[in-house]
Amino acid sequence: MGTRRRIFHGWIVVATSALGLFFGAFPIAVSAFGVFFGSFAQQFHARRAAVSLAFTIHNAITGALAVFVGRACDRYGARYVILPGLLLLGLVLLSAGMMGSSLWQLYLFYAALGAVAPATTSVPYGLVVSRWFDRRRGLALGLMMVGLGVGAIVMPPVAQQLIASFGWRGAFAISGCAVLLIPIPIVGALLKETPEQVGLRADGAPPSRLPSTPGHAEGLSWCEIHRQGTFWLMISAFALSAASVHACIIHMPELFTDRGSGARAAAMASSVVGIALLAGRIGCGYFLDRYFGARVATVVFALATLGIGLLWGSTGAPALIAAFLVGLGMGAEVDIVAYLMGRYFGLRSLGSAFGFGFGAFVLAGGLGPLLMGIGFDRTGSYRSPLAGFFVASLAATVLIGRLGRYRYGVARDAREKTVA
Repeated sequence: MGTRRRIFHGWIVVATSALGLFFGAFPIAVSAFGVFFGSFAQQFHARRAAVSLAFTIHNAITGALAVFVGRACDRYGARYVILPGLLLLGLVLLSAGMMGSSLWQLYLFYAALGAVAPATTSVPYGLVVSRWFDRRRGLALGLMMVGLGVGAIVMPPVAQQLIASFGWRGAFAISGCAVLLIPIPIVGALLKETPEQVGLRADGAPPSRLPSTPGHAEGLSWCEIHRQGTFWLMISAFALSAASVHACIIHMPELFTDRGSGARAAAMASSVVGIALLAGRIGCGYFLDRYFGARVATVVFALATLGIGLLWGSTGAPALIAAFLVGLGMGAEVDIVAYLMGRYFGLRSLGSAFGFGFGAFVLAGGLGPLLMGIGFDRTGSYRSPLAGFFVASLAATVLIGRLGRYRYGVARDAREKTVA
């Protein structure tokens, strides 16, 4: 009589990571920023560029600290980064209730969010999931990112309702309570750093069934990684794409409102972006396991470029299609960063490499909305900045298509060949 096969704990790690990302900094600080935009402008009597600067400050600090968070995960383990990060995030969100009406307080609040955000976003979770999976790493990363995608769908309308009922300060405080009560005990109990902790190797195979290489520690050191031309080509492509898609997504509600849509339609556009984020994360992960990653990335970046082009002059249903395509690009990009970093540089210093790539993504993502706001304030329209971001996104598409073959391929069972 055969024994019932237990579920591979790696999938529990994926689900736990998705939950942690849902309650992390991204859904409330990034996805819902556009919903808070009007309240901030009214409360602080600020123009759009001034409000956008709060988001830029958040992303600049998050990007600057992401590489240090990644290195801390490589050295000490992701759990020792994630759990304190969630605690601090909850406390920062609760502090919104003490904010006054001075613009510098908004900047200070978003600076604090930016400081704690890297510990609750994709860098530590992506490192853990990459250690648990090899052959199905793309799918696992994509499913992990479902937490961000669902958060991006749910948070804008929820934030809008909370703002209507309790004000924007109350919306942040309620979110902080949820962070403190839900993800911390679950992540603490279920997130395991490596499959070796439960006597397994990547993908759930017993140690005896897998060859000795590539193991979870194989790869280049951080000193070797940042001297690689391939690394900087990736960073350039990620930054150009991130600036473009973030600029469009953060200003999406205002763009729809300026073209005659109501507040609900603007919030719907944000939710469409969230649906696209979810589709991009799952779909991209699936295709990364089956096709060459640089080609998958090229297609994703090209679709985002098309979306920006459509957004330049469209209204109604075409504008919603454009919002979906732009969101698709943003949803897939973080998966692509994590996956390609692992395939080209290995797992030895993946936390540092992914942290730097994620940092570039976030820094550029913070600069994009600021440039979009400045462009609007100077011209009275989004058309000129959208044209610039179309060109930037097109350049990212060309660059990412120039990547060569993987350096660290997919490890198969002993019965199969190792794909170089």
